[in-house]
Amino acid sequence: MELTTLGLIAGNGRFPFLLLDAARAQGARVVVAAIREETEPEMDERAGADAEIKVEWFSLGELSRLIAYFEREGVKQAVMAGQVKHKQIFSSIRPDWRLAKLLLNLKTRSTDALLGAVAKVLGDEGIELVRSTTFLEPLLAPAGVLTQRAPSEEEQKDIAYGRALARGIAGFDIGQTVVVAGQACVAVEAMEGTDAAIRRAGELVRGFEGGSEAESASEAEPLLGRALTVVKVAKPKQDLRFDVPVIGVATIAAMREAGATCLSLEAGKTLIFDRAGVMAEADAAGIAIVGSAGMAEE
Repeated sequence: MELTTLGLIAGNGRFPFLLLDAARAQGARVVVAAIREETEPEMDERAGADAEIKVEWFSLGELSRLIAYFEREGVKQAVMAGQVKHKQIFSSIRPDWRLAKLLLNLKTRSTDALLGAVAKVLGDEGIELVRSTTFLEPLLAPAGVLTQRAPSEEEQKDIAYGRALARGIAGFDIGQTVVVAGQACVAVEAMEGTDAAIRRAGELVRGFEGGSEAESASEAEPLLGRALTVVKVAKPKQDLRFDVPVIGVATIAAMREAGATCLSLEAGKTLIFDRAGVMAEADAAGIAIVGSAGMAEE
């Protein structure tokens, strides 16, 4: 992508910083709209160290001010990077007049519907929202086994079952991750996010097997004699301009805590942050990670 100025709407986590680095490596000046409730304070430090990075802070709901900021800075293309918690979007938001009007016209109160409407408003103002993966393609999960250990036969059965199940919930914009054991669904991701859903699955398994909360994942007996498998997919019509599936070292830590032994990712559509660290942690824990083919390839 050739551009001189890129707008970055930054959510939480390391995603905005990775995208910032990638855009600067391509020579783009980056105009950051940092979300006060989500973005890490480090963003100011990054701007202070690089004259080609400008940062302004916004509270959720200040859509008119965001548009005015991008127009003032000459932004014609922008990206969204980093999660904005679902509960923040629909409970903590204080909308300005423009966003209030947008919310009133939404047919559904899903995150995709809201962000899609925001993207349309930006487009109407001459600001194109582009896919963040344009800058981060090397971080997308490839197809095939990514760790030293491949999934066992039992884990492969759980992956097949979990992918069919996950596609169903993803199609309703509920979540993109399920945790299964012995072809039984243990947990479904909703507003809490992937890592929290994995931990909840571990708590449920320990509860089923009579374990206490103080018991470690390694001490708990697996559900039905089988360990947990985590399956993460893209939505049937995933809009990679926002809500890109992501995993990182914290995901592996959550799996270890829950006693999960296998992770299936949507190949070509899931970003792996710190891939070397993720694979090292997974190999140390004996966790198998596989990039599974998307719906069109299966």
